[in-house]
Amino acid sequence: MCLKERFRGYYPVVIDVETAGFNPKTDALLEIAATTLQMDQDGWLTLDQTVHFHVEPFEGANIEKAAIDFNGIDPFNPLRGAVSEYDALHEIFKAIRKGMKAAGCNRAIVVAHNAAFDHNFLMAASERASLKRNPFHPFATFDTATLAGLALGQTVLAKACQTAAIPFDNSEAHSALYDTERTAELFCHIVNKWKSLGGWPLADTE
Repeated sequence: MCLKERFRGYYPVVIDVETAGFNPKTDALLEIAATTLQMDQDGWLTLDQTVHFHVEPFEGANIEKAAIDFNGIDPFNPLRGAVSEYDALHEIFKAIRKGMKAAGCNRAIVVAHNAAFDHNFLMAASERASLKRNPFHPFATFDTATLAGLALGQTVLAKACQTAAIPFDNSEAHSALYDTERTAELFCHIVNKWKSLGGWPLADTE
């Protein structure tokens, strides 16, 4: 069993974003992290590599005070080492295309907790940056909130991780890097649990 066979040619990439609001068209993207996954020869899914960037607000971006009060990010702190949306996504996409090629997959798919939010911000930033080679599916996602609700009876990331015996430090939450890696562990746990219960590979029913 290999990664491309498990997800119908899709290359799952776990994404988390921190933002200055809820509107991907008008509100600033402030932080993004992406974790790629790998599958061993026995079909078990594990984390591979993580790429993480602090991001400069795009020109004219809206910044909601309530949002930055919540995530604790000072968008204009020079110590953040922030880069442009173009530079962040260019590097992330380059790493993903390399991983896709190695895995023999033909398209990346966003894995995220409440995935529509992260996917929408990712796509809006990619469009603003005029990146022509976006490896991600334009609308399909794997949502770990939905998967965790099914598999663990929990939809909040922290509670789902705790139920799955994945350590989760609430004081570290709302960092794109931390949340991405915990989400990746959660996704791997659910996929591997389904395999261990006999749900994959699919039984031959003939």
